[in-house]
Amino acid sequence: MTAKTHFLSRTGLAALVALGLSAGGAGAADLVISNWDGYMAPDIAESFKKATGLEIEVVNHATNEEIMGKLMASGGKGYDLVFVSSPFAEVLNHQGLLETVDEAAVPNLANLYPEAASLAYDPGNAFSVPYAWGTTGLCYRSDLVEGSPDSWMALLKSPDDLKGKTTMLATDRWLMAAGLLGLGYSVNESDPAKINEAKDLLIEAKKDLLAYDDTTFYSKLVSGEASLVHAWDGWCNYGIADNKDIKFVVPKEGSDLWVDTMVVMKAAEHKENAMKFLNFMLDAENHAWAASNILYKVPNKAAMESLDPELLASYPNMAMTPAELTGFELLRDLGEAQKGYSRAVSEIKAAN
Repeated sequence: MTAKTHFLSRTGLAALVALGLSAGGAGAADLVISNWDGYMAPDIAESFKKATGLEIEVVNHATNEEIMGKLMASGGKGYDLVFVSSPFAEVLNHQGLLETVDEAAVPNLANLYPEAASLAYDPGNAFSVPYAWGTTGLCYRSDLVEGSPDSWMALLKSPDDLKGKTTMLATDRWLMAAGLLGLGYSVNESDPAKINEAKDLLIEAKKDLLAYDDTTFYSKLVSGEASLVHAWDGWCNYGIADNKDIKFVVPKEGSDLWVDTMVVMKAAEHKENAMKFLNFMLDAENHAWAASNILYKVPNKAAMESLDPELLASYPNMAMTPAELTGFELLRDLGEAQKGYSRAVSEIKAAN
């Protein structure tokens, strides 16, 4: 996912402070990791040290683009293990910056669903290990919206009662995906004519939006400022936590499958320790933390089966099966077509 900023776990600022304090100091670490804020347990450094005797240093990045800029500029030096979304893992691999995953050193790969080991960007998890996965759809107030919206056109050509009451994600891949899917095209479309057609549709849709919003859209639903928003499934759950009238639906035209991954840099100074960390994170109990606290689905069969059934009942999209998820279209590296997406989004945002 191009620029997704991850939700801070409900343990809040204190957890982030704990994360910073528990991580090993610069220069003293046995392993240097870059991840999004709040995307691991706040005591991860302490628990990893207890299990392995190794000190870790955690560096946070806000977006995929931020860490990619650093990795590309340095040739991957300075980090051992990095969390990035799958299209970016593809790019790093194509650039020869990723180490092959040592299956013998990561026996907990066996905990992954078979579907998570056969994703098209990296069949067999040769250079990446999936950490979380999900999809994108419509998150709405069932008490404020008539019926159950089932099409991307609810956002792209809003009925009168929703005008000024909807938000859309502003990040290139997801904004364009909504327009492309609404027109029946691929989320990885590379045809310039189809990209322009989606751009024109999104410029027209902009007139009826409340806002572009990648971070507070679920709060707008809770307050009633918005009635329907474009949302990642896990983020919709943050709204559901505060208002049970909030629902999530994948439109009938389909959606994307996003995957956040863990990768080991070829230039890593501590490759063996990085493999130990991969194995540690794939332990069922450790991986279940992400599902229970971030409310994202994880591709770990043992972890998901350990979850409290009440959690799945409270947040129905958490119960999506791997078969359902992999039925959506996997986000891939666009190559040169990414420039067309970025240009289209710039024109959309600049349009009146």
